[in-house]
Amino acid sequence: MFRNIPPITKNLLIINVLFYIVSLYFLKIGTNLIPVLGTHYFGSPLFEPYQIITHMFMHDLNSFMHILFNMLLLVMFGGHLERVWGSKRYFIFYIACGLGAFVLYNSIGAWQIIELKNQLISLGYNMSDLDYKIAVNNLTTGDLISLKDRGLIENYWTLANSSLVGASGAIFGLLAGFALLFPNTELMLIFPPIPVKAKYLIGGYLAFEIYNSIFNSGDTIAHLAHVGGAIVGGIFIFIWKKKDRQNFY
Repeated sequence: MFRNIPPITKNLLIINVLFYIVSLYFLKIGTNLIPVLGTHYFGSPLFEPYQIITHMFMHDLNSFMHILFNMLLLVMFGGHLERVWGSKRYFIFYIACGLGAFVLYNSIGAWQIIELKNQLISLGYNMSDLDYKIAVNNLTTGDLISLKDRGLIENYWTLANSSLVGASGAIFGLLAGFALLFPNTELMLIFPPIPVKAKYLIGGYLAFEIYNSIFNSGDTIAHLAHVGGAIVGGIFIFIWKKKDRQNFY
């Protein structure tokens, strides 16, 4: 089975698994790579440009199902699309969807960070000094932070430290691409074991993610990143269809 996976999909699978294994090893010896290789919002003191790429290969170390589910979808849908498109077009599509997920998710969080920073600056806080002192004191130093400002600072620090990890944005791009190209392909559910057309199953899943991105703020899943990846995937499909009507599938 592994030998039959197309080359780009196979390499993406290997890279994701290697990142996961190395991250587990470093966590075991006391170093968490999530804040380093996962991405942060623009405006966060922890953001680094390389994280725009590395976050797509990191996964939640507390949930094996996160990487397992993503890699299964990568092989199932990504492998099929790579066989149809070829490696070059497929690789461009995958990376673009991952970047689109990052941009949509990051832009909203970055706006919130900027707003909080401006409020804190207007209250007289030196943000570069505050970043360091909050990190060291973990919001416990009474003479540094007044009760009036504590809520703003805690919100800022929560956003500044939040990390986005996972291939899910790119994976949702693959799902959207597959549903648009092969809408009537029947996919077999496990529970219950019934066939459902791709346009209904994937379309319903995307609608669920859109709902969660708007109304569900109680979990740690980046629903907005999933939506961003699907949007970019859909845009690419429509553009490619328009340019290549004869040979497009």
